[in-house]
This record gives sequence, structure tokens and C-alpha cells, in this order.
Amino acid sequence: MDEEVFPDAENVNSVLAQESSELLHILSGQSPVVIMKLCQMMPSYAGWDINLASSIPPAAAVTEHIKAVLEYFRVAKAEDCRNFLQSMCILCENIPMHLESRLMSVAGYENSACEHSSSSVTGGKSSSPPSEQLVKRPRIDYWPQYKAAVMLFQKRRWERLSERLVSEVQLENVWVSLRTANRGRDRPDQTPGSADKGGRTPEPDGDYGAMDSRVTLETFLQGCAGKVTVLVGPAGSGKTLLMSCLGQHWAQGLGPVPSSYLFVLLEFRQLNLRSQPLSLSDLLFRHYVPMKEGDHKKEAIVDYLLSNPEQSCWVLDGYDEFHSKLTKQEVQRELLDPERPLPVADLISGLLNRQLLPGCTVMVTCRVRDVIDLEGVSDKVGQLLGWGCHEIKEYVDNFFRGKADSALGMHAAELLLSSQHLLAMSSLPALCNICCICLEHLLLESRDPGRTAIPKERGSETRRKAGEKEDKGVQSEDPGEGSEDMMMDGTNGRAQLLLTQAQIPSTLTQVYLTVLGSFLYSDPDTRGSNDELITTRLPQSILGQYRSELCELTQLAWKGLEDGKILFMEEDISQDVLKFSIRTGLISQVELRREDGMLVNSYCFTHLTLQEFLAALRVMTSADVSDTQLKKRFSLRTRWTTKSDQRTVFTDSLHLFLCGLASPQCTSALVQLARTPGGKGGQSWVQRRQSLVLKLLKNLCHSNTLTGPKILELCHCVQESQDHQLAKQVVGTRPTLELRNIRLLPNDIDALAFVVNSVGDNGIGLDFGACSMELECLDVLPRCQYIQHLSFRSRKYDDKFAEKLSSILPKFTNLRKLEFCGASLTATGATSLASALPSCPGITELNLSDNHLKDGGIKHIADIFTKQPRLVLVKLGRNNSSLEAVDYLIGKMSLCLNIQQVHADGRKELSVTFSQNSDLHSHKKKSEPTISLLNQKWSKADMQKLAKSLAHCPALSVLNMSGSHLDVETLKTLTQYLPEINVTKKIIANDSCLTVEGLVILTALLSDCPAVVELHIRLQSPVQVSIVFSGGRQKTANEESKLLCLSWCGLLPSHLERVWRSLGTSPDLTLLDLSSNCFGNKGLRKLLDVLPGLSSIQEINASNNGIGMEGVLMLAGALCSHNNLTQIHISDGDSVILKFCPDKREDKQQQKIFRINNNKLLPSNITTLCRRLVQCRSLLELDLSHCSLTDKAIDNLMKVLPKMTSLQRLNVSHSITSTTGALVLIRCLTVSQQVTSVELRPQTESFIQFDSLKAEQASCRLTHCSLKGDNLERLLQILQQGPQLSDLDLSSNQMEDEGVKHFVDSLQQHKITSYVNLSKNGLTQQGLLDVANTLCTFDNVSGVEVSLGAEERCLIWFTQHESFVKTLSIRDSSLERDHLVRLAEILSICPSPTKLEFKNNSLQSDWIEDFVKLLNSSQRGFSINIEEHWIRSEEAVSLLCRCLDLSSNIHTIRVHHNTLHLSLMKSTEVTSISLTDCAVEGYQLASMKSIILRCPLLTELDFSLNSLGIEGAEFLCSVLPSLPNLTSLSIGSKEASVTVVEKLSEALLQATSIQCLNLSGHMISDTAAQIMTKMWPCLRSLNLSHCEWSASGGLQLIKALGECVSLEGLCLDCLRLNEESRMCLAQALRKIKSIRSLKLNKIDTAMGPLQADSVLDLLAAMEGLTRMQEIELEGWRMADRGIEELTRLLPVWTELRKISLSKNLISDQSGDMLLEALNSCTHLEELYLPSNSLGDLTAARMALVLPSLTYITVLDISENRIGYEGSVSLSKAIMCMNNLTKIYLTSVGTPELCAVAASLAHCPLIQDVGLGWNNCGDKVAVELARVMPLCQKLTRLDLESNAVSVSGAEALVRALQSCPALELIRLWRNKVSPGEAQRLSLRERRLNFSST
Repeated sequence: MDEEVFPDAENVNSVLAQESSELLHILSGQSPVVIMKLCQMMPSYAGWDINLASSIPPAAAVTEHIKAVLEYFRVAKAEDCRNFLQSMCILCENIPMHLESRLMSVAGYENSACEHSSSSVTGGKSSSPPSEQLVKRPRIDYWPQYKAAVMLFQKRRWERLSERLVSEVQLENVWVSLRTANRGRDRPDQTPGSADKGGRTPEPDGDYGAMDSRVTLETFLQGCAGKVTVLVGPAGSGKTLLMSCLGQHWAQGLGPVPSSYLFVLLEFRQLNLRSQPLSLSDLLFRHYVPMKEGDHKKEAIVDYLLSNPEQSCWVLDGYDEFHSKLTKQEVQRELLDPERPLPVADLISGLLNRQLLPGCTVMVTCRVRDVIDLEGVSDKVGQLLGWGCHEIKEYVDNFFRGKADSALGMHAAELLLSSQHLLAMSSLPALCNICCICLEHLLLESRDPGRTAIPKERGSETRRKAGEKEDKGVQSEDPGEGSEDMMMDGTNGRAQLLLTQAQIPSTLTQVYLTVLGSFLYSDPDTRGSNDELITTRLPQSILGQYRSELCELTQLAWKGLEDGKILFMEEDISQDVLKFSIRTGLISQVELRREDGMLVNSYCFTHLTLQEFLAALRVMTSADVSDTQLKKRFSLRTRWTTKSDQRTVFTDSLHLFLCGLASPQCTSALVQLARTPGGKGGQSWVQRRQSLVLKLLKNLCHSNTLTGPKILELCHCVQESQDHQLAKQVVGTRPTLELRNIRLLPNDIDALAFVVNSVGDNGIGLDFGACSMELECLDVLPRCQYIQHLSFRSRKYDDKFAEKLSSILPKFTNLRKLEFCGASLTATGATSLASALPSCPGITELNLSDNHLKDGGIKHIADIFTKQPRLVLVKLGRNNSSLEAVDYLIGKMSLCLNIQQVHADGRKELSVTFSQNSDLHSHKKKSEPTISLLNQKWSKADMQKLAKSLAHCPALSVLNMSGSHLDVETLKTLTQYLPEINVTKKIIANDSCLTVEGLVILTALLSDCPAVVELHIRLQSPVQVSIVFSGGRQKTANEESKLLCLSWCGLLPSHLERVWRSLGTSPDLTLLDLSSNCFGNKGLRKLLDVLPGLSSIQEINASNNGIGMEGVLMLAGALCSHNNLTQIHISDGDSVILKFCPDKREDKQQQKIFRINNNKLLPSNITTLCRRLVQCRSLLELDLSHCSLTDKAIDNLMKVLPKMTSLQRLNVSHSITSTTGALVLIRCLTVSQQVTSVELRPQTESFIQFDSLKAEQASCRLTHCSLKGDNLERLLQILQQGPQLSDLDLSSNQMEDEGVKHFVDSLQQHKITSYVNLSKNGLTQQGLLDVANTLCTFDNVSGVEVSLGAEERCLIWFTQHESFVKTLSIRDSSLERDHLVRLAEILSICPSPTKLEFKNNSLQSDWIEDFVKLLNSSQRGFSINIEEHWIRSEEAVSLLCRCLDLSSNIHTIRVHHNTLHLSLMKSTEVTSISLTDCAVEGYQLASMKSIILRCPLLTELDFSLNSLGIEGAEFLCSVLPSLPNLTSLSIGSKEASVTVVEKLSEALLQATSIQCLNLSGHMISDTAAQIMTKMWPCLRSLNLSHCEWSASGGLQLIKALGECVSLEGLCLDCLRLNEESRMCLAQALRKIKSIRSLKLNKIDTAMGPLQADSVLDLLAAMEGLTRMQEIELEGWRMADRGIEELTRLLPVWTELRKISLSKNLISDQSGDMLLEALNSCTHLEELYLPSNSLGDLTAARMALVLPSLTYITVLDISENRIGYEGSVSLSKAIMCMNNLTKIYLTSVGTPELCAVAASLAHCPLIQDVGLGWNNCGDKVAVELARVMPLCQKLTRLDLESNAVSVSGAEALVRALQSCPALELIRLWRNKVSPGEAQRLSLRERRLNFSST
């Protein structure tokens, strides 16, 4: 019995004395009014009353008065004491429930109820008003009556339930795990105070599921008075049974709920039926326990309940079944009106939120996922723990007790405990009962079928009783009747137990399938005989017999699942199926109270999982459930609950059953149910459903978004499916399965094992983080084979857990990594693990960090190092260890030689790293170990101890002591012991609080300790100290050099003296870094004074030391006076770098640099600095970039400049701020004769180059200035006084037309030899005319280029030759008629032959005609090219005719594509007319007839690549007879046409003067061939390329070639010859000795490419062609034999000018032979060898042969296999090819083309360079940028598809400024982003990043 219930005889005064201390505490918290009323019950109370009225009494006074009151009544009469206690209970608030019950009981609360109902407490003498005394009294007489009725109700309820119990329910044997309750901040706390708890067990605060947070249910319910307590548990865990038991205990005056309370047990499944609003009275008297008495009694009871809410306990059972959702109040609301009817949900919410009956005790039962709805209202939450093996075995024993065979229960227990599925089910009492029924059936069935049966009577009774129990975990009892009917073995009376583990179902689904069969087997009305039934052992057979009943049941289950319904009424089920279901135990009967108070029967499945299993059967066997519905229901559940989760009454097991039913083992059973009544099979339907489920499961296996709980659920699903391929897919993309914050059970581990074991030898990891698991889980864990990584992270895991883990570790033979971190492991647990780890030799990584090992535990682990040969890493950090543990680990280094690192960071991190034994025995040199002792507190004694420990260690590479406080004494100790410590690389002591005194101590190491080669110290935060030994330095040229870095140390000049003294004589010091100190100019002087003593110094960094201009001048003087000081770099006013050359010889040619950047230099500073540098006798570079020089400063610079005779380069980039300053610098051309180049551009790169001797000419570039008015005039004056200029660039200077005219007018006064660039000066058409006028006004002007388009190009070219052609090129300039008239005037008086190029100038036809008419041609002649987009087709014909009409000086006229070409010469006749590839059609030529007829001297007529058609042929036939001088006719066609040649054949036969004929692309008929061959003998040139003919026609044409004895040119490209034609061609070639040009490219035979014999035959036929000048044999694939034959011919072709042999399979050796043969072709100009296999050997031969071929202009060796050596050889050849104009090296096989690029500098005539598709990088681009300005005729550079980055492209952009003739650089497919490409294109339009 609970301790709140006291005996009646207890003395009232003694109780008051016992509780005085607690009453004092309670009364002290009451209001003054209440205290005053209680004090007034004393006879002497007037004084207190007066004090109270006057003011608020102090706390001490109040306490004294309360003590006085309590003392008075402690010794008062019992009657007075009783009255006082009653009044106090009525008036006071917040009295703990147990205390109030005791006080009211001892005061005669219940025994004197009637008496107190009519009289006052003191018999009429009480000082309390009657109204105060009667607050709680009038209702008390009806209160016990109602309680008695409730007690009777609860007793009868329990009697009904207890009849079917297998074992007695004892609250002290039910275990609960505590969970943290989340109570809302604004809800008042009803929890009794600490004093109220007395000696009860305190509430544990442990983690959910932790083993030490378990308490019994009885203990859990203690202290729940006035609280909202939540008890959670899964379906079938017995929540309803336990609440009923609690009610029975209350009714008997036992248990945690005092009997003085009213116990109200409400079931949510009953409340669901209440659709109408209820008042509190309705809830009690209509729904709970009805009361037939009158309404006044009900009102009295309710009134008493409202006045004494703390006297009631409300149990709300099964919230998971509630259809509504409770509401939570975020803030405290007003109380609800108890008389007002409210919806049930609001009524219950009012109880929980303290808006109804505040202070009452509330208990709620629900499932785990529903507890989230109660957050904020619950004070205490506990979870029912499932049964363990002991409880399960006890239940099984009870279930089978009394059976005939005593071994039956024992064997059943063994089987159950050995099956994870049955064991997992049995952890829930309700399912344990089902498992027992199943096992009983299986065991009896396993006997001899002829002697074993389940008696109908016993089976029926068992199932009937199982059907009567409620769903909430009630276990039915089998009392054992009928056991005498069991068939027995005749020998010894024992049943033969034949059932084995292998016969137990292997999956949960198969268990339920067997359970279903066992229920069906027990039907007493089974159709057929017992023998027939017994011999049918498979569940699917019995399923077929009950197919119709099961179909209806599965449909009911599915419909209930869809509607969220678990209770069914009689009308929901047919009567036959209902009786059958109750008879077999599949359905249970439940009583429900309707709204009218009537009790009715409802029905539910024995367990929710059974309903879900039957629903799954429906899904898999019925077409009523669509695929869409299945997919909707198929999802993985998670064990993490969130507020957004959808509430459901079910257990979410449907997907598991679907997966299980999808396994092949269940197919036959499903087919039985799916078969139609007619007997037709449903196998195909079932298999389709199974395939769909497996497909859905496969998709989940491939998902990479699943959390740990869902992965675990997926493992369960895959296990149910028994599909090993699916298991492989689960682990295929998950090298480690991470499980976090999940409560794990043994069956979870079993599911993991099924999946994990599919991985095989690949291995997998399991990571358990904060997962609650019982030790039994570890027993199952070894089933997971192939585990390589095992991790446990949680404080739940302690020494017991580690001990259990140690017992199973040896079973993990593949284990490589073990983590037991963030746990509660102590030295005891470490001992257990240490004993087990040697049995795991494969362990490579061990993590025991964040535990409680301390030094002892770490030592236990360290002792196993030598026993673990494969260890790589051990982590032991955050274990409350000290330096003693670190010392122990360091000591292990001498015993365990494979320790690679010991790392300790304060008390946080501690780890040991090992090298593999394989490394120890390998030939590779083993690296020395390292020790890191970070953030430690060192004293002198500690340092001595450490040093001695380290002295015994093997050689260390690094000793890291960062984060430690190292004072002077500690440092001295360290340096003293340093020679004894073997450190090979470095000692690090960062963040060590070092001082200048310590710095001086360490500096001495450079001279005192020979092993120390570098010392790095930084004293300002972050402090850095590094002592480097010879093994730790980077590789340098001089291994004996030393380095001292003392940056950020706050050193003053006085400190420097101490450093020098400490450093002593250190002759090997090469680098000294004193940056970021404070020594200033004074310290710099001291530094410069010690320079002579630093004999080996190479660099000194004195940056950030406050060095001013005085220091700058010191440095300038030092540069002049110290021979080995070669460079001084000063930048940003802070950076100061001194660089030295070790060579001390006085060499005036030695280059010295003085660089001062990003500084503001005053004019006086410039003067002083330069005068100081005048003293320098070595070659000097002065860099003043980024210094913002004023005009005065520049003027001062120019005054000193002539005296600086050793100056080689002056860099003033980004320092010129104005045009005036730039003009001042231009004066250097006049003041110094050594200037070779001036490039000035304000705010960007600007420099002046000097030569040691007088320069013959200079280059001048002045851009981006404002050259207007006086500025331009000043410039012109300077240029007139200056030397001869090779080029002058005045682009982008805002000169406009006026400035440009002024400049060109003075052009005669300037000495310029190459070009003037006036681009981007805002020219208009008028300025264009002024520039064009220079062609006739200046004799040495050779060309003018102007474009007024986007590029704004304007160039004037000069020449020094006497005879040349002047060129005028105008593009994109939108010329008008007047401009053309003026240009005609200019050109007409030009003294030299002139070439005119117009392109895209928007010229109209009549303007062009007038322009041609105005040109006054002399004997020198004109060449005119006019390109406009409209010059095509009919317009082209019209323009040609008009020009011939208007001008009699036209010598030749041609339209090609959209360009008009004219050649004018005075007093001459037109000799050539061409219209080629300009879309002219035959009918458009008619207008030309009259014109052509007026040209009797016409010798050439060309209409190639147009569409002549029959009209064009007729036109030619009409004019040919009138052209007696016509020698050349070309009518090549793009489209094969037979009509043109046929029509022309007769006319051509009559045109006897024709010597050159082009019929390419035509189709020649046999008739035409026969006619035309008659004219062959007269021809000197014939082009039949791309022609088509018949075999006979072609043979006739080829044969006729043999008669062309005068033929000089023959082109037969792309012809298809049969063997006979080929032989005829060979014969013809032998006869034609006059051929000079032979083109036989891509000739094929009927069988494909030429065969080797055919090639050799044709080559042999060329032997007599001694006059050969041009030969093209592309695509012959002649290979080595062909080349060998060709090389035999080449020595004879001494006049050869061009040879093309692409795609001929020429090997490197053949190439070498070919080049050797070409050595005799001394007139060779063009060599084409692309697309072969030439290599370095051929390139080497080129280096020998090509220099002798001095006429070569074109070289193409693209698409070959030339390597780096070949490119070098090729570059040597190129350097000798002075006439080279085009070179193509596309895809030659090597990116190393820097040498080739450099060689182009020796090719002054180069125009076109192709280097694409070679993967060339920035080095090649930079080299090209260097060469480009030297190649003034270069117009095109192809670098597409290389590896040029932005850096290389920038270099090309800079070079383009000096290359005005260069028109295009292709950079498509390089390493330049689209954004950068756009930026560079806008900056320089000649860069092309597109593919076209």
C-alpha cells in the first residue's frame, strides 16, 4: 500500500509535530490574508492583526508568527488541532497531495463527514466564518457513494479481464524507461515541492533508453500527484491492461493512486463515439459510470470535484486511437466552464492544459510517435520496455504449464528464443501470446500426423477466449483443459518433439503466414476429416480451403486500413465470417458504450499487425487494390517522430508484409487466395504484384537521401523479401551504414546482418551513434560478417557494454577500424577491450577518445601496441589524462618502432600514429616519427623531464611544442639539452609567449649549434617559432647556407645590436628577414654597417620598418658602393628587399636594379635619388612604376638623365599622370643619343630603353594622351629634333581630323622608316582623304590603310626602296560619291603604280562606275579591288558591262564572289573577262554579248562556278566564233551537267585558238567526248577535275591525252578511273614530255584508293617529265614504296616549284629519304606534307636540307608526329628560310614549340602562321608575343585548340600594339573563360575566340 494511506488511530498532535517543518515552508508562501485567518484561531491574535493592518510585516516576523501558531496547536487539544488542520487544508494553496491526504485523514475528514456537514469545526466557537468552513463540506456525503460505485466498476472490470490472464500482473515487475518531458514555459507547475517527495525514489534524468534509467512502473507512478504523466508503448505492450490493473489496485486501497481519489478511466476508442458536446457531468455520469440518483446528487459530486480537483485521477487510455487531435495552449488561458457542453477533444485538452480541474492528476497512454502531441503539457514521460528473455521464458512456461507433455513448453521456449522474429514479436505481451499459439500448433503438427491432433474443444475454447480479449495487450490463458486428449507416444508417454530451428519461419511475414494457418487449423468446424487436415502441413493449403472467408476478412482489413478504422460493427461483417473469425480467434469482441449509454458489441482483429498482414494479403491477391494505391502505401517508416507526422492508429507494418509476400516462398500461398472461385489460377497476377513491390524496393535501395532510421527499415524490408541482390544494392552505395538516435533491438541487428552479409569481401562499416541497445543486441551483432568498421558513440555505452563487446570482438575477422568514443568507458572497460583486441590482428584504427580512461586506461591500451602489428592510428583524446600518460606513450616509442607520431593537445587530443610493417621492410627510407605536445604547461623541471624522455627516443623528424608558455629559464633548459635530442627536421613552438630575451637566446643556436640551419621567429600574435635542422629545409643550391627570420618581433635599433652579438660570426647566413619590426632609418644604418661581415648573404628583407626617404637614399648609396648588392626593391613605402650576388668581382657589365614602386616621390626626391644613382658604374635599371610622378618630378628626372650613362632601362609604368609629363619624357629622344625605344602611355605600361652606345634609330609609341593644339605642336617639335624613327605610334590620342591633317602635313620633316600608326583618333571621311593624300605628296609613303569602322584603323607605311607599288586600302568607311571623286583625283596624280582596295564601304553601283570613269590611268596602271555584298548575280553582270562601257583603259576585269577586280592601263584593250563563283545564271549573260563582241583582242573568258545551263552554253556558242584571239576558256561547274558540254562541243571544235580549257565538274557524254578529243592535241592546259563520264567515254578522253604533245598543265583531281583508264593515263604521261604542272589529287579506282602497283605504275610513267614545276599527288597513300619511286624522279625535276603529298602514309624514314631527294630541287617554293607520319628524323633532315632551298615560301607539315627534338630541328631550318611567308604546323604532335616560335624572328616576310591543335601553353604564347613585333608583315596567327590561358592571351594583346599589320589571332578552344574572352575581345578586336 502507498505510504499516503495512514491508519485511523494515528494521533493528530503527533502528525502536526512530524510535519511542522514542511508546513512552515508551505505556510510561508501563503498570502497575508490566509496567514492572518489561521493566526486568528489562536486566543491571542490581536497584536498580529494590528501589525498586519498597519503595514506589510517583514518576512522574519511572518515566520516567527507561523512558528508560534504551529507550536500552539502542537500541544493544543486534539479537537482544536483537528479544526486547525481542516481550516488550513481549506484555505491554503499548493499543499502536496500526499500531505493533504494525511492531514485530512488524521483530522477526521472522512470519519466525521456527516458531522462536519452540519456543524462547524469548533462546535460553534470557531472564529472562521461559516462560509469559509463550508467550502468543501456539503458535497462530501455523495462523494464516497460515487467513489464506491466506481470502485465496484473497476473491480468487476478487472475480474472480467483477469479470468483470461496467463500470469499475474504486478506493477513492480513492469519496467519503464524515463524520457525527458518538454513542459510549456507558461503552464503552471503542479509538481509537488521537494519536501513533498519525502523518501521516494527520485525521478531519473537519464537519456532515453539508457540502461540505468530503468525504473518499475510502480516507482514511475509515485510522485505523479497533480501532474500530467504520459506512459507510452507500442501496440500490444499492455497499456490498457496496466491501467485497468491500476484501477483495481486503487479500488482495493493499494497502489500509487490514493483511495481518497476519484479514479476515472476513459478510453479514447470509446470517446470516439461521442459526437455530441459533453459537459463534465455528462462525461462522468453518462459516459463513465452512470448514476441513477437525482440531478442534485450529480451536481453535488461535480461541485465537490470542482472544489477539490486534486482529489481526482484521470486516466486517458489509448490516445493513439483518438480520431481528433488535442490542442495545446501556448499561454495560460482562462478556466473552462465545466457546465458548458464541449467537444470531447476540447474537454480532454482542458484537462491537460489545466483549464479544467486544475491540480488534478492526469495519466495518458499512447504510442511513442504520439507523445509529440503532448509536448508542453506533460510533466513526466515514461516508455514501457518490452519483455526480455527472462519475462518471455516465464510467460511461455506459464502458457504451456499443465500440458500433457512437460517438454512441450521447454522446447517452445528454446525455439522462440532462437528465432529473432518470434523473439522480437514476443517482447510485446499480446504478440507473445500469439507466438505461443503458433508454436503450440507447430510443435503438435511436428509429431506423427497419424497420432497428433489439436482437439476441437480445446482449440475452440482457446480461440474463443483469445477473441474475447481487448486489443491492448491482454494475454489469454489456456487453463489446460482437454489436454488428456493429446495423442501420446506409447513407449514412455512423452511426445516426440520433431520440430527444428530450420522449420521455424525465417521472416516476419512467414511467421504471420504460419500464425494465420495455426488460427485456421484450430477451427472446430473445419471442413473435411481431421486426418485430411492434419496431413496438410503447408499454410497455403489451408488458405485455399478458407479462401472465401479470408477474402472477406482481407477486404475488411484493407478497408479499415484505408479508413483508419480498427473497430468494426456487426453490420460491417457477414454473420458467417464473423462467427468464423471469433471461432478461430482472428477477431476479438469489444464492448462499447453508445451515446445513449447502452453497451453494444464491436469487433477488432486480435492485433493491429494481424489486420495489417491481412490487408497486405488483400493488396497482393486482389485487383480491387490498384498499383497506385499500393505505391501510395509503400513507404519506409522512420523512428524519429516530428510534429508534421500524420497520426495513424496502425503500426506501419504494411510495407514489411508486402516485401515479405513478394518473396518466392510466399508465391504459392498467395496464388491460393488469388485463384478465382472457378478454379482459374491467379499466378500471373500475383507475380506481377510481387514484381511491382520488388521494383519499388529496388528504387529505395538506390536512393541516397535515406536517413538512418529509414535505412534500418529498408534492411528489414530487404530481409523480408529474402532477395540477396537487393541487399547488395543497399550496401553498394553506402560504404558505412550510419544509425543515429534509434532504439535498436536484436531483430534490427538481425536485419542489418542479412543486408551486410551480402557485401562479401568488399567490407562495410556500422556506425551506431546515440543508439539505445540492450546487451542482447551485441549477441546478435557477430552475425554481421565482413564488418571492417565498427563505431559506437554514446554516453549510454559504459564498461559493461565494453565488456560485452570484448567478448564478441574476436568474431569480427575482417574488422579494421573500431571506434568507442563519446562514451562512458573507464580504465575497467579499457582493460576488457585491451584483452580482446589482440585477438583482432586486422585492426588498423582504434578510437577511444572522449571517455573516462584517465592515465591508467591509456596505459592499458598502450600496452597492446606491440601486439597489434597492423595498427595505423589510435585516438585517446579527451580522457582526463595528464602528462604522465603522454610520457608513457613516448616511452613506448623505443619499444614499438613503428610509432610514427605521438600527438597531444593539452587535455583534449591524444593520438598515436603508426607506420605499416610493410613500410619498415621496404627499400623506401622510413620517415622519422614526430611528437606534438601542444598547449602544455611547462616548468623548468618539466622541460628537463621531457628532454630526458626525448633523449631515449629514436630520431624525431618534428617536435612540436606550440601553445606552451616558454619563459627564459625554460628556453635555456631546452637549448642546453638540444644537442642530446635527435631531431632531423624542425622544432616548432608557436604561440609560446616568447619575449625578445628568448629571441636572443634562440638566435645563438645558428652559430652555437651546427645542426640548426634555419630559425624563424615571430613575437607578435600569432607567435611563431620554428627551429629548422638540415633535414627539414627545402632543397637549395648551397646546403651549408643558413636562414634567420625575425619578422614581426618589434625589434628596435638597440635590439639589433644584441641580435648581432648573439648571432656572432655566422659566415653561412644567406637569408636575413627582419621585416615588420620597428628599427627605422637608424636601424637600417646599423644593418648596412654589418653588410661586409655577411659574406654569404643573398637576400635581406627589411620591409615594414618605418624606413623613410633618408633610408631610401642610404640604400641607393649602398647599391652603388657594395659590389655584391645587385637589387633593391622598395614598394608601397613598406616593402624593402635587398638582393645580393655572391660574385664579388668588379664587373661593370653586371646588371643592377633599383626599383621603387607605389611610392609618392616629390620632385626633390627624384633629383636626390638620381644624383645618388649617377655614381653607379654597373649597368642599371631604374624602376619608378606606380609612383604618380608630377610634371615637375619628370622634369627633374630629365635633367639628371643624361648623366646616368650606365642606365639601361627606365620604367615609369603607371606613373605618368598627364600628357604634359609624357611629352617631357619624349624629350629623352633629344637629350640622350642612347635611347632605343620610348613607349609612353599614361596610367599604364611606360618605359624607355637605352643602349650603351649611340642608337642608329629609335622606336616611339605615345598613346592615350590628348594631342591637341599646343601638345601636338610640342610633340612635332620634339620629333623634328630627335633621331630617325623606325616606327611612330600615335594611336588613341584624340587627334581627330584637324590634328591628323596637321601631323601629315609635317610628315616630310620627320625621319620615319617603317610606319606611323594614327588609329583610334576619331577620324572622319575628311581625315581619311587627308591621310590618303600622302600617297601622292610623299614619295616614300608606300601604303595607307584606313578603316572608320569599329576597329578605327589608320596606318601610313613607308619604304626605302626606289621602285614599289603604292597601296590604298579603305574598309568600313561609308564613303559617299564626293569622297570617291576626291580619291580619284588623288590616285590620278600618284607617281607610282597604285593598288586600290575598297571593302564594305557602302558604295553604290553608279558611284563605282563614275569612279572608274574618272580614273586617269597612265602607263603605270592601276589595280582596283572593290568588295560589296551586293555585287552578285545580275548586279555583278550589270556592273561589269557598265565599267567596260565607261572606261577604255580596262585591261582585265573580273568579278569573283562579291568582289570586282579591275586592271587599268592607258590605251589598251580588254584581254580578260571573268565572272567566277558569283551566282550568275546562264540567261543573265545575254546582256554581255554586245560588250564581248566589241573585244576582239579578248584572250581569256572565265565563267567558272556559276550555273550556266543551256542558256549559258548557247551564249558561249554565239560569241566564241567572234573571238579569234581567245586562248583560255574556263567553264568549271559546281553541279554536274551534261547539256553544257554537249552544247559547246561543236563550238569548241571550231574555236581553234583555245589552248587552255577548264571543264571541271561537268558530266561529259560519250558524244561530247568523241567530239572534244579532236581538239585535245591543240591544248596546252586541260582541267578535267571532278568530271563524270561513262567508262567508254572516259577511256576515250584519257587515250586522247596521249596526243597532247604540247600539254603543259594537266589537272585530273578526284577522278574515278578503271584499270584500263589508269593504264591509258600512264601511257599518256609517258608521251607528254612537255608537262610542267600535274595535279592528280585523290584519284580513285573503281575498287577504291589506288593500289600499290597502280601507284608505282603511274609514278614510273612520270620519269620523262623533266620540265616538271608543280606536282600534286594528295591522297595516293603511296607509302614507303611509292616514296622510294618518287625520290628516284625528284633529282630530274630541277625546275620543281611546288610539291604536295598530303595523306600519303609517308613514314618518318621515307620522309627523311624524300627530303634528301628534294635537295636537288633548288627552285622549290612550296612544300606540302600534311597528314602523314613524319617524325623527328624527317625534321632533323629538314634542318639540313631546307636552308639550301632558299626560295621556299610555304611549308605545311601539319598533322604529323613530330616530337620535341623534331621541333628543335625544325626551328633550326626555319631560321634559314628568309623568304618564308606561310608555315602550317597544325597538330604536329608536340606542345613544345617555343623554339619554333622563336625562329620566326628570322623570317621577315612571314604572313601566315598556323600552330593550332598542339596543346601549346602560355610559354609558346609569350614567345610568339616577343617575336610578333619583329614580323612586320605577319597578318594571321592561328592558335586555336591549345592550352593558352588568360596570361598568354594578355601577352599577345600587349604585343599586338606593336603589330599594326596583324589582322587576326585565332584563340578558339583555349583555356580562356567566356567572360575573359569577351573582355579581351573588347580590348583588342583582332583576337578571335569563336569557331569561325
